[in-house]
Amino acid sequence: MRILYLHQHYSSPAGATATRSHAMARALQARGHAVTIACGRYAGAETGLEGAFRHGRREGEVKGLRLVEYDIPCGNAQGLGARGGAFLRYAAEAGRLAVAGRWDLVIASSTPLTVTLPALLARRLRGTPFVYEMRDPWPELPRALGGVPGWALAGMEHLANAACRQAAAVVALSEGMAETARARGTPPDRLHVVPNGCDLDLFGPHVPAWRPDEAAPWEMLAVYAGAHGRANGLEQLLEAAAILRARGELRIRLLLVGDGSEKARLQEEVMNRGLYNVSFLPPLPKRQLASLLAGCQVGLHCLAPVPEFAELTAPNKLMDYLAAGLPVVSNLPGRAARLLADGPCGIAMPPGEAGGLADALLWMVTNPGLRGQMGRAARSQAVWRWDRRLLAARFVEAVEGAVRAEPAGALVPA
Repeated sequence: MRILYLHQHYSSPAGATATRSHAMARALQARGHAVTIACGRYAGAETGLEGAFRHGRREGEVKGLRLVEYDIPCGNAQGLGARGGAFLRYAAEAGRLAVAGRWDLVIASSTPLTVTLPALLARRLRGTPFVYEMRDPWPELPRALGGVPGWALAGMEHLANAACRQAAAVVALSEGMAETARARGTPPDRLHVVPNGCDLDLFGPHVPAWRPDEAAPWEMLAVYAGAHGRANGLEQLLEAAAILRARGELRIRLLLVGDGSEKARLQEEVMNRGLYNVSFLPPLPKRQLASLLAGCQVGLHCLAPVPEFAELTAPNKLMDYLAAGLPVVSNLPGRAARLLADGPCGIAMPPGEAGGLADALLWMVTNPGLRGQMGRAARSQAVWRWDRRLLAARFVEAVEGAVRAEPAGALVPA
């Protein structure tokens, strides 16, 4: 098949952001399909393409994958308006590509939800079937977080309903996301759950360890690697660090790795409060991040205390921690808490309770033997349950099954 894979935030493993779409595209390629990935310029991403943009785009082949990269910058550090503009510009450019090409299938991978616009357009004008890969449920999460205008939420509602009802298949990253698709009209036989997986070759005990210069030899390093945005609620980690410092605890250092709209404010707060047990690092390429995780002792999983996050999120960082063999301290109930209870391979505290996070970190530093057992359980779970290669095979089956079930040209009423 000739497949157009639309993911605005695509990155190869050379970048510092998630690589799920890269892994899935490679799996499709290994099955003999010709895959073209269309993306924008996402902060921290690396496509592998070189050379100047011409007329707003550049394209080429990187190890057999055809890439089309649009000169549309986007990232977590941008404001809502700038990101919204980038989403719409990408949708317009990708729409032209989706309609002009002779594709057997389009895969529309969110975030953002606007990536479904080109797929819906190609379906209407060319009868091209599409797969909606729901990596984040919109508008459910933006509505829960707040700050999004009502007219924008209404538009998202209409678009989400259309995508869920007209897709030849919906691939959701969690059961909670799948339930939202089912409620929006996706038939059960078109709905698949393919979670984020673990890259067992990139992360693991075989990776040489690296610790940053500010980390003292006696310190237990607890690492958070991800976006520094409003949804992440990282002020809870700073409050936990303040509690530990007030207790005179000098054995724990928190490392916050990444970027986002809240990072400058968080750094200023650390300076003003004298939180010398907190360090910030820039986004790291995946291989360097793997070495950092190998040099750390605990992974931190943190989100704002929003009830909808419990079942409607599937953070990639959690999979990286498990693959690296790190026990995890999380403040998320629901899916993440159930995952960490298996082994157990971590501790889940109630959301919004910085004191609980501090207590969990204190337990980790005080019980190195049990902490090590949790880390081994994390790696074991990563191997037998979350191997990305196995999950990619399930993704390929869902994609191929979507085309078999609905040949191009068979339109479904909205």
